[in-house]
Amino acid sequence: MLLGEPGLGMTRLGLVMLSGYTGGTVAYLDVRGWLSPVAAWEVGIEPDRLVIARCREAVRWGRAAAALLDGATAVLAEIPDGVKDAPIRKLAALARNRGTPLLLRPISRATPPGVAHLVLEAREVAWMGAGDGHGRIEQRKIRITASGKAMKGMTRTIEMEDDGSNALRVVSGVAATETRSAAG
Repeated sequence: MLLGEPGLGMTRLGLVMLSGYTGGTVAYLDVRGWLSPVAAWEVGIEPDRLVIARCREAVRWGRAAAALLDGATAVLAEIPDGVKDAPIRKLAALARNRGTPLLLRPISRATPPGVAHLVLEAREVAWMGAGDGHGRIEQRKIRITASGKAMKGMTRTIEMEDDGSNALRVVSGVAATETRSAAG
């Protein structure tokens, strides 16, 4: 599951994750209507392997996402407002049964507990480059926390660098969590 406010880089991270599935079609269920295919192509997803479907209606969302799971190697699905917990749970179960990787990107709602195997949540972003509204953005650093069943009860903080190239880089050991008490 990918969590974070728009602009923190979670859509790009999801597209990078989709680009790793090279054995077939990958799908993106866009509920906001603003994904550009160019963003997917920039991270290495070939145009003939990409399906973008748009469905803003909460009632039809589950059926649209299930249809994409039927024909794709991997799916990144945004979750619109108004979707109940049951369709999300059914979709997660369907993905597990079929062995199809499913990345969920809730837009503004919490998802039901126990659905996600791994939760990546963007906490903050820092932009480098342009100053006073002029110039070129050279780099973005995103601080992400990783938690969930895959983390075996631990929470890790990860910092990623994005310089606009096709790959995001994990910066190891940079994002230490803040200490709140002193030992001694």
